[in-house]
Amino acid sequence: MKPAEAGATDSSRILASGLYLVATPIGNLEDITLRALRVLKQSDLIACEDTRQTQKLLSHYGIATRTTSYHEHNEMTRSAELVLELEQGARIALVTDAGMPGISDPGFRLISLAIRHHVPVVPIPGASAFLSALVASGLPTDSFRFSGFLPAKRGQRREVIESVRESARTQLFYEAPHRVKEALEDIVEILGGQRQVVIAREVTKIHEEFLRGPAEQVLETLKARGDIKGEITLLVGKMEATEQKALPSRMSIRERVEQIIAQEKVDEKAALKRIAKEMGISKSEAYRELQRSK
Repeated sequence: MKPAEAGATDSSRILASGLYLVATPIGNLEDITLRALRVLKQSDLIACEDTRQTQKLLSHYGIATRTTSYHEHNEMTRSAELVLELEQGARIALVTDAGMPGISDPGFRLISLAIRHHVPVVPIPGASAFLSALVASGLPTDSFRFSGFLPAKRGQRREVIESVRESARTQLFYEAPHRVKEALEDIVEILGGQRQVVIAREVTKIHEEFLRGPAEQVLETLKARGDIKGEITLLVGKMEATEQKALPSRMSIRERVEQIIAQEKVDEKAALKRIAKEMGISKSEAYRELQRSK
């Protein structure tokens, strides 16, 4: 059964009970819909990732609805409490600090629990960082994949990048500003310096910026800047036919060990230490891989 809110356009209509997933601005406070404002005003409670952050938005629009915290550290217990209120007929809006709830932000536990308890769940669409970055990137939008944040550990990050090596779609990731240069270095090494990438930084904010071009060129631009700040979406273009021959071949650990020993005149132990650092894995893991290849 569809909730009473679905399809409603009358701003004076009373909000039905249920869980409302309200998208909030990702930077510019004007990027919020009239429907979202009405839902926030008419809700009995707003569950926020950070009540202090959400209060800035509510104060800007004169919304006095009661708030409660709902974040990654309390979502397991708070979800049960909120669903109990929803079953009793409450109208609850779920928001995160920015963007759509549940997209690389808390929300999934509450949403899935509400569905299991047959509580109406209503999306209130709006701003999204990765979609905004995608449409303005200049990369193909006919087929894409959003994978959230890249892993913080180098070895895991390189595995993810390797997995999209021959992808036929645009890839989107969130990345921390202090790791974006390292991520681009891995992209250059694994996918090739000519792979098209886009760095979308501070989208919708005062210092919004798009850096577009071959990975090696964008990397050099960032290296010349020193510290990088702001929220970043990293987009990686699909592999073009012309890149097929230019892609660097992936050496086995055994081949790389032999190369280092020959070029740098070091022993196997030193070569393995170097490879472990390059690949972001432990020396023992590199040794085991070497033994398997012999």
